[in-house]
Amino acid sequence: MADQQDGTYKNPILHADYSDPDVIRVGQDYYMTASSFQCVPGLPILHSRDLVNWRLIGHAVERLEPEDVYARCQHGCGVWAPAIRYHKGWFYIFYPDPDYGIYVVKARDPKGPWSRPQLVKAAKGWIDPCPLWDDDGKAYLVSAMAASRSGIKSVLIVSRMSPDASRVLDDGAIVFDGHDENPTVEGPKFYKRNGFYYIFAPAGGVSTGWQLALRSRSVYGPYESRVILHQGKTDVNGPHQGAWVDTPSGQDWFIHFQDKGPYGRVVHLQPMRWKDGWPIIGIDQDGDGIGEPVERYARPQVPVQGVCTPQQSDQFDMPRIGLQWQWHANPQPNWALPTSLGFLRLYCVPRPQASRNLWDVPNLLLQKFPAPAFTATARLSLRPMAVGDMAGLLVMGSDYAYVAICNDPNGRSIRQATCLQADRGGPEQQIDLRPVATDTVYLRVNVGPNAVCTFSFSTDGKGYQPIGNPFVARKGRWIGAKVGIFTLGSERPNEMGYADFDWFVVE
Repeated sequence: MADQQDGTYKNPILHADYSDPDVIRVGQDYYMTASSFQCVPGLPILHSRDLVNWRLIGHAVERLEPEDVYARCQHGCGVWAPAIRYHKGWFYIFYPDPDYGIYVVKARDPKGPWSRPQLVKAAKGWIDPCPLWDDDGKAYLVSAMAASRSGIKSVLIVSRMSPDASRVLDDGAIVFDGHDENPTVEGPKFYKRNGFYYIFAPAGGVSTGWQLALRSRSVYGPYESRVILHQGKTDVNGPHQGAWVDTPSGQDWFIHFQDKGPYGRVVHLQPMRWKDGWPIIGIDQDGDGIGEPVERYARPQVPVQGVCTPQQSDQFDMPRIGLQWQWHANPQPNWALPTSLGFLRLYCVPRPQASRNLWDVPNLLLQKFPAPAFTATARLSLRPMAVGDMAGLLVMGSDYAYVAICNDPNGRSIRQATCLQADRGGPEQQIDLRPVATDTVYLRVNVGPNAVCTFSFSTDGKGYQPIGNPFVARKGRWIGAKVGIFTLGSERPNEMGYADFDWFVVE
């Protein structure tokens, strides 16, 4: 809980993996989006009235393009750092897919519906786009480059864009080269203030970098640069890319992320002020003109919203899957069927034939780690149709572990398994197995400090038995570890088995 309810807030404001956040204000409302990579639905939309308390209200991308490519797990690909803007009654989000180019989606209402992604720049390795509509009606797009796809990095490029945001008009020009003093400059955000063009951009790498501000009288430069935020003597490593936003009363704030390994890229809120035409973010503790992140600070001067956080628990009593859940690929209609009867039905879809372990399985229904320490519990009933059908509770990353109820040749069992280096094809290992005489079980994982996970199960929801060994969660590819539920089948019968999940509770 970021809101301390005493006139202050505590960072991070979101202890969850909302990577590369961008934020805008429209009237009294703030809207945030973030990277979602291969997870579907993508481009989460969060809403706040006070910059401290946030609620998930939707997603801007229901399915990733090209659909056939993202029908399979594509870890680390998909939706990279986006930018959200509001222009002439439309909400726009520009996002890059490093393998295909720059896309745009738009909507009248941030809750949706959003348009289908439109490719406005077909180019491999063009990333982190952000638009600017200038005072004379012309439009521009600033972007960075990913060496992994293009062989180019550490430069920022400005291109002309059609004012209706339907296409990028040229291949652009380099406006900033960070190779000497600001390597790996990326994640630019484009603004204009008092006749100056500003580009806010991080450099130096996700875990070890700093924030820059670039300033010029011309959209194409030359740009002066200054470091405006760094780690200093704090424990906030990075601090990495984010967004400048103001309040109706004229306060300035900056939202950025910090990489916390298995917990993902968590979101911080920093005070910001202007001095001699340059921003200073955080607090300049040593008088060197560079801000450092704050741990606790006075709330923004806006009406108090009321304490809330993005959704986590789910009673599965709605005829749709909750907004907190994401798949690892574009979902198929036979993976899950929500009901209004108080349960979610997941079908025992067989693993992909070439799968080495769960890293290659797309039908995992997962959500972000919500806190440094938490407990997640699920109640479910397995209805198998074949030997090997199973349903479980999973902690997923480059390593993973789960506890599951399985249909074995001799009856039901509770299995705890672990897979190390799953992203490299590591084998899954069964750690513990317990026979049970029921189809309905309660599965639990306790995630403690430093992401140490312990599993347990119950047949009555009262007494829980520990099972397996402690497991240390590990981040995925560009995302934090996730927690969630799954079902799997080992055969392709005429009718698939299934599991009904009654609820999933996070405490």
